[in-house]
Amino acid sequence: MKSRKIKWGIIGLGNIASQFASDLLLVENAELTAVASRDLAKAEEFGGKFNALRMYNSYDLLFEDSEVEIVYIATPHNSHAELAIKALENGKHVLCEKPLSLSYKDAQRMIEASKKNNKFFMEAFWTRFIPSVQDVLQKINSGIIGEVNYVKADFAFHGSEIENKRLFDKELGGGALFDIGVYPLFLSYILLGNPKEIFAKAIKHKNDIDLQTSMILEYESAQSILHASIVSESDMKAVISGTKGRIELNAPWYVADGYSLFMNEGKEAVVSLPTLGKGYSHEIIECQNCIQNNQIESKLWSHQNSLDLSKIVEEIKTQIGLPF
Repeated sequence: MKSRKIKWGIIGLGNIASQFASDLLLVENAELTAVASRDLAKAEEFGGKFNALRMYNSYDLLFEDSEVEIVYIATPHNSHAELAIKALENGKHVLCEKPLSLSYKDAQRMIEASKKNNKFFMEAFWTRFIPSVQDVLQKINSGIIGEVNYVKADFAFHGSEIENKRLFDKELGGGALFDIGVYPLFLSYILLGNPKEIFAKAIKHKNDIDLQTSMILEYESAQSILHASIVSESDMKAVISGTKGRIELNAPWYVADGYSLFMNEGKEAVVSLPTLGKGYSHEIIECQNCIQNNQIESKLWSHQNSLDLSKIVEEIKTQIGLPF
């Protein structure tokens, strides 16, 4: 049976939305029906570039477009909750960029809106769906490296206050933790679950956002050493060590095109698993499959997974004293 076209709308037309729209063009049965920006010229430019059928100068107009089935939200973090809830209440499915929101309470409200309106809702953790991460999880679950007892992951780059204004903007939920710290936390969570204890320390900007944050997550018999920075670079490899060996995800690990497997007895393997396009395509395919199957959440990145991660982030936010 040939599956039907799924009609997408995109709001928040910045850099991530551009990468997402490029990948949308690679996915079979995906159509970019409408885009919206508060600036009509921006919407028209973006829509023209990615073959959107309609361009709006208001998010509400896109939410009211009866043809749009699912909305991808790529606006700044501080607006995610209200916009996602509004889209769901307008009968749209929603894929919302991470982090879901700046507070656990708002994340709960978003999930409740999905259930109440019986519409698919997912946090856009694209890394969960890329082939290398899928394969690594399978291998680890099969016991290939034994019991995982150590995870090391970071996400770091040098951002400029002039060029990356949003990153340093307190009102928009800027800073290292919410923008990129969620990635290493996500990796630790999918491998080891909810930690018993969390220790976090940050170096702050004069406006109180975190410039860099280091985190230790403590489990029954494992630890994760995680780091996020918007002021300096790192190698961005991720290491997952177990009792029988270790896996190193290629840099940058959150969109790895493969990994290396090292066994204690000296055997090793190099696995190549490129992404389709930049890698957003894999989460797009997952959303479409879920909608076709009348699911309101993904089994691979569920509502509960998002809530668990949001709770971990909330604890770190409190420990390092973020103002959100």
